[in-house]
Amino acid sequence: MDLNSASTVVLQVLTQATSQDTAVLKPAEEQLKQWETQPGFYSVLLNIFTNHSLDVNVRWLAVLYFKNGIDRYWRRVAPHALSEEEKTSLRAGLITNFNEPVNQIATQISVLIAKVARVDCPRQWPELIPTLVESVKVQDDLQQHRALLTFYHVTKTLASKRLAADRKLFYDLTSSIYSFACSLWNHHTDTFLQQICTGDEAAAANSLERTLLSLKVLRKLTVHGFVEPHWNAEVMGFLHAVFERLKQFLECSRSIRAESICRDRLEKTIILFTKVLLDFLDQHPFSFTALIQRSLEFSVSCVFTEAGEGVVFEQFIVQCMNLIKMIVKNYAYKPSKNIEDSSPETLEAHKIKTAFFTYPTLTEICRRLVTHYFLLTKEELTMWEEDPESFTVEETGGDSWKYSLRPCTEVLFIDIFHEYNQTLTPVLLEMVHSLQGSTNMENTNAILIKDAVYNAVGLAAYELFDSVDFDQWFKNQLLAELQVSHDRYKPIRRRVIWLIGQWISVKFKSDLRPVLYEAIRNLLQDRDLVVRKLPVHVTNCIFDGLICVSLFFFQYLESMFTLLFQLLQEVTQCDTKMHVLHVLSCVIERVNMQIRPHVGCLVQYLPLLWKQSEEHNMLRCAILTTLIHLVQGLGADSKNLYPFLLPVIQLSTDVSQPPHVYLLEDGLELWLVTLENSPCLTPELLRIFQNMSALLELSSENLKNCFKIINAYIFLSSYEFLQMYAADLCRSFCELLKDITTEGQVQVLKVVENVLKVNPVLGPQMFQPLLPSVFRGIIDGERYPVVMSTYLGIMGRVLLQNARFFSLLLSQMACELGQEVDQILGNMIEMWVDRMDNITQPERRKLSALALLSLLPSLNSVIQDKFCGIINISVEGLHDVMTEDSETGTYKDCMLMSHFEEPKVTEDEEPPTEQDKRKKMLALKDPVHTVSLQEFIYEKLKAQQELLGEQGFHALMETVDTEIVAQLQEFLQVF
Repeated sequence: MDLNSASTVVLQVLTQATSQDTAVLKPAEEQLKQWETQPGFYSVLLNIFTNHSLDVNVRWLAVLYFKNGIDRYWRRVAPHALSEEEKTSLRAGLITNFNEPVNQIATQISVLIAKVARVDCPRQWPELIPTLVESVKVQDDLQQHRALLTFYHVTKTLASKRLAADRKLFYDLTSSIYSFACSLWNHHTDTFLQQICTGDEAAAANSLERTLLSLKVLRKLTVHGFVEPHWNAEVMGFLHAVFERLKQFLECSRSIRAESICRDRLEKTIILFTKVLLDFLDQHPFSFTALIQRSLEFSVSCVFTEAGEGVVFEQFIVQCMNLIKMIVKNYAYKPSKNIEDSSPETLEAHKIKTAFFTYPTLTEICRRLVTHYFLLTKEELTMWEEDPESFTVEETGGDSWKYSLRPCTEVLFIDIFHEYNQTLTPVLLEMVHSLQGSTNMENTNAILIKDAVYNAVGLAAYELFDSVDFDQWFKNQLLAELQVSHDRYKPIRRRVIWLIGQWISVKFKSDLRPVLYEAIRNLLQDRDLVVRKLPVHVTNCIFDGLICVSLFFFQYLESMFTLLFQLLQEVTQCDTKMHVLHVLSCVIERVNMQIRPHVGCLVQYLPLLWKQSEEHNMLRCAILTTLIHLVQGLGADSKNLYPFLLPVIQLSTDVSQPPHVYLLEDGLELWLVTLENSPCLTPELLRIFQNMSALLELSSENLKNCFKIINAYIFLSSYEFLQMYAADLCRSFCELLKDITTEGQVQVLKVVENVLKVNPVLGPQMFQPLLPSVFRGIIDGERYPVVMSTYLGIMGRVLLQNARFFSLLLSQMACELGQEVDQILGNMIEMWVDRMDNITQPERRKLSALALLSLLPSLNSVIQDKFCGIINISVEGLHDVMTEDSETGTYKDCMLMSHFEEPKVTEDEEPPTEQDKRKKMLALKDPVHTVSLQEFIYEKLKAQQELLGEQGFHALMETVDTEIVAQLQEFLQVF
């Protein structure tokens, strides 16, 4: 592409590509896509986005296309890779000037330079870093800033490389520029502080931006640029200087107005200081040992003493708490139980921690956390009153503990209490005892303090197990507090029900549950309180109680379920509905069939909720989970749900529908339980299987459930199902077996085995393409025992139940392998006998014995030659299945089944599904459960004796080991 002639054309097309008119936009995008691989295209783009006189939108688009091209075509091994000559020219052009006036474009140019540096620096681009270092020294503000911005992005990118050779290069780079980076940061920091003192806010804002960028560079170099940074005096000097600078910047924040242009950037810089410390601690815990004392002193002073009041801001408090938490929890600082096994570095760090966390310090931290940071703020109380559902969702879910103050304080409390529980337990118990008895309703602060202390006791439930008699506390105080109806006491009622939820699975006597269920029912009946104030907390308590569900709950089942259903209808937030659904699902799961009289309203409501939640896939996941438990609870009656249930399954498991990304896993589970509980196969249920082909192609982690679904269809109605889908299934299986794990291979083979079990006549014909590989696997001696066992199970079914097809298969294999039929048969029997130990399931072991015995009687010399092996397997099978009757002293086959009996189910057991019943009925037709192995052996040996005559049979039996013969005679003595 000639630069001079092409520039005008490319500029014109880029201009068209910025158009809002799709008729102009689409052709332009197509043209640009075609040019992506043309030599010279990126040189033209460079000329365009560095030409400041052109339209900003066109330049922006040019720089984006250039950046995307680096990802696709910069590496030498990439298809249509850029030539080395063009790349050399582009690298030179990118660092010629750092004078881009538009911030957004300047950032994109810095990012694309960093992308090139990731591939080429320093080997193909040794001049990059020296050029950047020189450019950040210039006096021109714009050029200095853009060079520093690029310096940061390049450093950040190079620091992220993880290969050993790349790490070595970054270590070398760091050692060469670290001193310069430190002096640069100090210079810009000092300049900023001087300008703030003189009141020059505009100049201070510019200097602060440079301070921030240079600190970002130093952060990457310090954290990732040294193997053992504690041996480098400059590194440790910088880290100690961080604390001094932090104090200076915090003091600056006092004098800077909230609306000042510097305020936001100043807070970002303060947070970045803490990130330097946190990252360094994370990457180099032992190098951080020298900073433990100072970090704890600084953080505790800022957060837990008066020194921080009026200076610190929320995000800074979060960062300080994270720093304390990381030091407290750091495994590198925890000695082994056997002190001698601990490293000197660990012992030194532990010593520093122990010296700092004295009783007064821990007590003050604990009290401040509970009585200051745990207190509900005016803003939170207002939000709870005006939008309680949003408040509860934010409080219980909210942001990660790392970034939000309330969860961060709670996590810090839990970690410190766990680490120092012997010291802090008396402190917390003293706070609890001081709050016993009634609370003055007019004293809002006293109510909030009680709420905070109860919160602490709930968070530390496991640590307080031996120190708190929760049952007595519940009876003597908490139960009464739940019943206080005063409007101002609602925060305590909310906190008490949450507290009980925390303790119920830790320490709560079962005989107190009726009282608790009664209290919960009363709370649920207070519509204003439960709907507007604490839906999640009440349902949490029910859920936690169900973990240890007792018979007492069944007395309250109808009223609880009804009230929970009403709550589900009345709450409006998606997250709250999900939570209530989760508890309803738990109730249904725990009580199982006993839920049937109470679910009518829920069954009618779920279709409406499903329709309303079209834009909320996570709520739909919760609905799917509820449906799973509903189907299991309703059993065969779940057929009445099919008009709603089957379209839901259809949508959830259709990979061509976008929602499947969220719904597939639960949708497959629902599909499976629907089949397992279905009394019969309906046309609609059969039609859904059209989704399966695409699911098998995905080969995802859901494949196991897919095979379970296929098996469920086979057990439900094998003839109808296989008539429609056998050919497609066989094709899918053949493709799957080309590239699948051993476990997946076994799952495929088990489906084939089940088909043969259910339909021994048509099954082998339907899956005929798969059987030669099974046969070949047997005679080749498949090396994986579990696969070999399944191979033998499949071939046993064919040999025993469809001898004609087995004969055809034997002839086919002989033809394919160019061997005699008898030779193939002999090889198969020999391998079968040799690998019998691979079969661990008693049913398959008996099947193998029956299958090989079915070859008798025979005059075939190969079968007679393998007679000894067949008898050995048969006697092994007898040992597996025969049990001795203690009264008669005779043996009987323990696998025989003569009639179907409804199993007796205890209260702790789940009732049998329709599929369980189908499997029992199938077993009544299975030779493994209907044919006595003892009788079968006797009849086959008798037939062989009649065929050969007494003398011939005697000679045949002499090939069998005498010990085996003796065992056989003992088993057959009744005949």
